[in-house]
Amino acid sequence: MITGKTKLLGVIGDPIEHSLSPVMHNAAIAKLQLDYVYLPFPIKAEDLPAAIAGFAAIDLIGFSVTIPHKQAIIPLLTEVSPIAKAIGAVNTVWRTETGWSGTNTDVEGFLSPLKNYNQNWSQTTTLILGCGGAARAVVAGCTQLNCGKIQVVGRDPQKLKAFQNSWQNSQLAVNLSVHNWQELPDLIGESKLLVNTTPVGMYPHVDRSPVNAELMEKLPINAIAYDLIYTPNPTKFLQIAKEQGAEAIDGLEMLVQQGAAALQIWLKQQAPVEVMRQSLQKYLGLI
Repeated sequence: MITGKTKLLGVIGDPIEHSLSPVMHNAAIAKLQLDYVYLPFPIKAEDLPAAIAGFAAIDLIGFSVTIPHKQAIIPLLTEVSPIAKAIGAVNTVWRTETGWSGTNTDVEGFLSPLKNYNQNWSQTTTLILGCGGAARAVVAGCTQLNCGKIQVVGRDPQKLKAFQNSWQNSQLAVNLSVHNWQELPDLIGESKLLVNTTPVGMYPHVDRSPVNAELMEKLPINAIAYDLIYTPNPTKFLQIAKEQGAEAIDGLEMLVQQGAAALQIWLKQQAPVEVMRQSLQKYLGLI
C-alpha cells in the first residue's frame, strides 16, 4: 500500500523501461517490511539537471543511475566518493543535508561472479567493448583482479582519446590500452576475458550483438564472455559466445550485487541478496 508517508527510491536512465531494478528492489523492500517504493524514471540527457532538482523537491531518498547519465550526473552532486571519482562514473546517489552524494557500486558487482573462477588473472588479457561509464567500472575491476592486459575498443576516436587521457596518473589503469573498433579482429584472439559494456543487444534491439559469429570464432578456448546486459537472458552476444565454447556470464549477478550495495547505503541495513536474486530469476522465467 503506497500512501503519503511512503518514501521514494528510484532509477534514472534513457531508455529505462527495460530495467529490472524495480523488481529486485521492491522485492527486498517487501521482505524488509519497509514503507518504501522503488520507481523507474525515464530522464533524457537534456532534462537531467531539472530532474535532480525535482527529486530534491519531492524528497526522494536516493536513486540508481544507468545509461547515459553515469558521468553526466557528477557535476550535479555535492559529494562524490573516491572510487567514483577515480572511475569517473556514478551509479548510486543518496540525499544528504547538504545535497546529493554519489558513489559507484558497479565495481564490486562486476567482480562478484568472477570470484568463482580459479584463474591466473595476471596472465589474462581482458578486452572491453565500449568506453562509457560502465567500461570505467570494468577497468577498475580488472585492475583489482591484477589482469595482465586491459584493452578497450570503441567506435568514437574522440571518446577513446578522452577515455585514455582520463586514466593518466591513475593506479586503477596501469595496464590499460585503447584501440579503434577496426582493431577488434586482431585483439580478440588473445582475450581470455571479453566484456561487453555497450548497449548493443539491449531491449528492444535484442537481435543485435557487438561481435558477430565470425569474430567470436577467434576467441581462445575456455575464454570468458561477460555481458553487462541482463535482459534478454541470454543476450545474442552470449548466445554466439557459448556456441563457440566460451564460458558465459550475464549481467544478472552484477545487477544484484551492485543493487544490494546501493540498498545498504539508502536503508542503512543489510540487503536480502538472495531475495533480490530470486525475484529476478523468477521474473525472467529462469526458476
